[in-house]
Amino acid sequence: MKRIAMASDHAAYSLKEIIKPYLIEKGYEVVDFGTNSEASCDYADFAHPAAYAVESGDCDFGIAMCGSGNGIQITLNKHQNIRAALCWLPELGALAKQHNDANFLVLPGRFISDYMAKEVVDAYLAASFEGGRHQLRVNKIPVK
Repeated sequence: MKRIAMASDHAAYSLKEIIKPYLIEKGYEVVDFGTNSEASCDYADFAHPAAYAVESGDCDFGIAMCGSGNGIQITLNKHQNIRAALCWLPELGALAKQHNDANFLVLPGRFISDYMAKEVVDAYLAASFEGGRHQLRVNKIPVK
């Protein structure tokens, strides 16, 4: 069973609470790093622990969200071994995995419907990294 790290801020809390049971129904184990309410909070407080869980191998990959998706994506991508992709269409979710080996899917909580968020999640989960020329590009991402 794959373990998914989840994180959100207050602006995307309600979407997280929709996606979390959706993933559990699909047979995934979800590790929820918060937030746990719609009370104003800072996305970084939840993004960093989720990123560490993926980097350490405690979780296989992650799904994160904030209002626009930008703040939490920027925070996640500060980690050298995280490749977080902001996606709002299923095609983007699939390509994030296929071409970039994204290990975090990021959703824009205030700019995506619940239905479309599930479609993006499904496309991301169904995709596989294609390797080849894409691996050469992924190898160039970390700052050394």
